[in-house]
Amino acid sequence: MQDLTLVMAQLDPLVGDIPGNAARAIEAVREARIEHGADIVIFPELFLSGYPPEDLLLRPSMETRLREARAKMAEKVARDVLVIIGYPGVREGKRYNLAGVLYNGQWEAEYAKQALPNYQVFDEQRYFTPGTEPLVYEHKGAKLGLLICEDLWESEPVRSATAAGAEVLISLNASPYHQDKPGERLRLLELRAQDVKRPIIYVNTIGGQDELVFDGGSKCVDANGELKVLAPYWQAGLMPVQLLQTSASTWEPQAGEIEPDVEPEESLYCALVTGLRDYVNKSGFEGVVLGLSGGIDSALSLAIAVDALGPQRVQAVMMPYHYTADISKQDAAQQAEMLGVHYEVMPIEPMVDAFMATLSESFAGTERDTTEENLQSRCRGVLLMALSNKKGLMVLTTGNKSEMAVGYATLYGDMVGGYNALKDVYKTWVYRLASWRNTQSPAIPERVIERPPSAELAPGQQDSDSLPDYDVLDAILLSYIEGDMSAEAIIAAGFDAEDVYQVVKLVDRCEYKRRQAPVGVRVTSRGFGRDRRYPIVNGWQPGD
Repeated sequence: MQDLTLVMAQLDPLVGDIPGNAARAIEAVREARIEHGADIVIFPELFLSGYPPEDLLLRPSMETRLREARAKMAEKVARDVLVIIGYPGVREGKRYNLAGVLYNGQWEAEYAKQALPNYQVFDEQRYFTPGTEPLVYEHKGAKLGLLICEDLWESEPVRSATAAGAEVLISLNASPYHQDKPGERLRLLELRAQDVKRPIIYVNTIGGQDELVFDGGSKCVDANGELKVLAPYWQAGLMPVQLLQTSASTWEPQAGEIEPDVEPEESLYCALVTGLRDYVNKSGFEGVVLGLSGGIDSALSLAIAVDALGPQRVQAVMMPYHYTADISKQDAAQQAEMLGVHYEVMPIEPMVDAFMATLSESFAGTERDTTEENLQSRCRGVLLMALSNKKGLMVLTTGNKSEMAVGYATLYGDMVGGYNALKDVYKTWVYRLASWRNTQSPAIPERVIERPPSAELAPGQQDSDSLPDYDVLDAILLSYIEGDMSAEAIIAAGFDAEDVYQVVKLVDRCEYKRRQAPVGVRVTSRGFGRDRRYPIVNGWQPGD
């Protein structure tokens, strides 16, 4: 009887930085050996390339760079430590999603992922050939069955590994976050472990990559599906798991550290902070600049930016016009002072007047409409982009998912920017997150949370003038976007027919706007982007 110390390396690779990711792995193995006495160190799926590498996989030099990185690891990784790490690889003319086994300077085995996801944000069948065989690798008496991410969601690869003699299942993952996903993963692990009566080690990546964000939460369950070890969510690090051999073919994970559950608001807020932080830092921006209107969306966006980057890397700009309420100006100034960011006031009246004077002849004989409202927004966009160009700051847009869904945003105006932290956050959740953030420390003036929302582009304007209340709007949007329900089905569920048809028509009509929107972190199960791909021009009728 013996025991093994296995370390889950929950780390944040940079997509495309193959030498850098290899160096991170070498250092992590060294730390795991010194700090935890590791016998085995496990890294996430496609760690050497980062996930998802997308069409970088098609670059001719990809395989050369991976061979060089693996050779470096074989030379530098500490001896007597078994390393299991994910990377892509071309073998006999076919590209696979692989888990490699490195021990004492030799790459001893490779496992090819069998189940390739091709739904939601996943597009692995575009790049990879599925593997067909299980891999069981014996190390110090323990027979380790390797799996990669989706293999765990489909039962056949799990049973195949068990049938091949696996005593412990090890799953390498790059599983992106969305609301409720952590609980879904844990329920899946419980089910699979109980099905095959084997413990499962689940190692997940962490950090943001474009619109995806990975929450970590690496974990271990025993053969009964009971949680034994849970690494922190939203925190990179090394988490040990002790495996004790209790019979010739049975290994039992010992109880270890288990991070406490967090509130849904905290989990979602951390996702937004992580996504923004990694997008800005990995892209090399000095910081961000955003328009601070005194409204709830820009207020929450500012709090997220400060928590992600620190106040010294955030600039807020109030750009008032005739319809900007005094309380909006006061609240924006108050919040900027609360959070300690650089704050400026740039009135847009001279710009709007200049544009209107230029357009006066063309507009003669027409009534005032949304054209003039959009012009205000576009003047603000010009100012923000000028600050971005001059100071090397990325413009952070502030629209939420509810607005993006129905097109209540101005192209080349408030949609101008490089990233949107709230792009996949419904308005009702914006309020929940703002209230939750204030429980941690003062960040948003309470009046901003309490007052009715308004774009302030016309006298006395409120969002409710032209849209259902956000509780109703978001419920309809959830049914239509996440639930793929028809208009008739939503009406049958108890919603007002006029509201439903209005919302559905707006969603369908505004696809062209969403195609031009900045990238933003995906936090729901059906974000705008790769999750939901609808043609811009089509003859589909609402209600079908």
